Amino acid sequence: MKVEYEKISPDTGSSFRFIHWKSQNDRFFWHYHPEYEIVFVRKGSGKLHIGNHLTNYKEGELVFIGPNLPHTGFGYGVIGQHEEIVVQLRADFLGERFMETPEMQQIKVLFERARQGLSFHGKAQKQVAAKLQRMLHLSHFDRLVELLNIFQVLATTTEYSLLNSSDLSFDFSHKDEDRINKVYEFVAHNYQQPIDIQAVADLISLTVPSFCRYFKKITHITYTDFVNEYRVNQACRLLILNYSIADICFEVGFNNISHFNKTFKQLKGKSPREYRLTLAK
Repeated sequence: MKVEYEKISPDTGSSFRFIHWKSQNDRFFWHYHPEYEIVFVRKGSGKLHIGNHLTNYKEGELVFIGPNLPHTGFGYGVIGQHEEIVVQLRADFLGERFMETPEMQQIKVLFERARQGLSFHGKAQKQVAAKLQRMLHLSHFDRLVELLNIFQVLATTTEYSLLNSSDLSFDFSHKDEDRINKVYEFVAHNYQQPIDIQAVADLISLTVPSFCRYFKKITHITYTDFVNEYRVNQACRLLILNYSIADICFEVGFNNISHFNKTFKQLKGKSPREYRLTLAK
């Protein structure tokens, strides 16, 4: 599961990038970039993977992704029709001091929250979806005005979910990419096994204490917590299917049902059983 760096530039004559995809975009699979990103799915469905959050998405999905938070492209591997509207921008897209103005304080909080990844629903989702579709037909200036209105809606609503329990944005130079890629690939292939910090530390030629410090500095989360969150998100995927909760517990790498239930509830705010009932509604 190699993570790639995506280089993004604003549109000509604009301070941000505005994209309208009408087909599958296979260019980037697992990637990150220093820009914030709004994604609205007009058509299609598929798998959503942002940070450690893994689930299915459907038409109407609206997310706000913080900088350097690894995620998959929404159109990657989708079969059938797929259409999305994407906005990508730097935190200082309107100047270094713009976010410090009194009028922007709620939006500044929104941007901090987005570092965990946000999914919006309800009235806020409908309002923003309409505004993004309106932006397709606007000039650069009017798009900017509408974008600020979008941020105001997102900043003042309570109709959102945090996609990750902590800030999982990458904080490293390109020279660290190989190390992090190796760790991510190791977790993806070994999450069903007992957590072996020695093995992953050896993989990137660090002692266990050095690896633990390094990984937490990069990801803002301990390696054990990272693996457990990855396991829980794999469990969410299996809860959609007709597996027993006990089978899912052991399938994703937990060796104790009580620990699985406790960890799941800490991360998702509800038990596996309650989560499954929510999916069935």
